[in-house]
Amino acid sequence: MAQNTDKKEKYFIDLFCNIIIAVVVVFVLAISIKDDIAQVFQSDDSHAYYHGDTSKNNISLMINVYWGTEYIDDMLKVMDEQDIKCTFFIGGSWAADNGDVLKDIADHGHEIANHGYFHKDHKNLSRERNREEIYITERLIESICGKKTILFAPPSGSYNKLTLEIADELGYKTIMWTKDTIDWRDKNTSLIFKRATSKATNGDLILMHPTKNTLEALPDIITTLKSKGYKLVTVSENISISKSI
Repeated sequence: MAQNTDKKEKYFIDLFCNIIIAVVVVFVLAISIKDDIAQVFQSDDSHAYYHGDTSKNNISLMINVYWGTEYIDDMLKVMDEQDIKCTFFIGGSWAADNGDVLKDIADHGHEIANHGYFHKDHKNLSRERNREEIYITERLIESICGKKTILFAPPSGSYNKLTLEIADELGYKTIMWTKDTIDWRDKNTSLIFKRATSKATNGDLILMHPTKNTLEALPDIITTLKSKGYKLVTVSENISISKSI
């Protein structure tokens, strides 16, 4: 009799254990399915652009401006002479002190874009600070030159998923680069020229700054890229953003 009782107890224990295991398995599967469904239906189109449309022979010069003004006017003259337009990514703190220069850039027909206000490391910023850096700069630029910015270049190329989400929420495309001239560090005209033009390909986004050596290299950079059959366009045109935006 005792033996039968032991068998029944063992049966119920095994049954209970199997039920627990089944519940755990179902729970895990439910979470997995929920995550898969969320990934399918969530809006996760946010991404950074490292190049433009590779099916077109367009290349963009993108100039990050956070310091100085002394070389900008001459760079604008070179671009006028070469009949090209580029994209200037403007730092808010710079714009606050140099509104007249910013307006001059815009008046020359170049695209004005957003580079944050205080040149912060965006991957280490909170949601609210990410938003403030972009939005305050946007409003300042718009108040100075009447241009609503739609492109955002994170300072030092530092961003994370949160940065992309905030930029997207604010109506921005996040822009990185294909080629970096590193002109802020390497004050070498020949090296800047080489980095900008070597192995040029459709959709290249070429990063530079308003430095003395970049100004010296600029005419040859433009002439060389044109001679290779490339058209120098704004970043928006390069990544095929509709002009109606």
